[in-house]
Amino acid sequence: QVQLVESGGGLVQPGGSLRLSCAASGFIFDNDAMLWYRQAPGKERELVASITYNGANIRYADSVQGRFTISRDNGKNTAYLQMNSLKPEDTAVYYCNAFGDGRDYWGEGTLVTVSS
Repeated sequence: QVQLVESGGGLVQPGGSLRLSCAASGFIFDNDAMLWYRQAPGKERELVASITYNGANIRYADSVQGRFTISRDNGKNTAYLQMNSLKPEDTAVYYCNAFGDGRDYWGEGTLVTVSS
């Protein structure tokens, strides 16, 4: 059974940091790219960051470039999103996505709220 389980969300003050994790099981994790998306209330889901199966290529949305870092540990079947200098506009549900050859798996999301 394929599972992606996000964790690490919560309430943080502006300027703070959080580290999201995405634990994968039920498929060959190191075959697939991993992506982080977010969806804020009333807005469409947007791509935040992506990393290829081997970590060689990484991309970020302009809105998070320089503040967020995506990484993965294929030995632990886990992807991460380190979020620094958080802003209120980063408030959203964050989802991880595994995308590969005919595969497109999603977690259920973790809520990040940036507020004072």
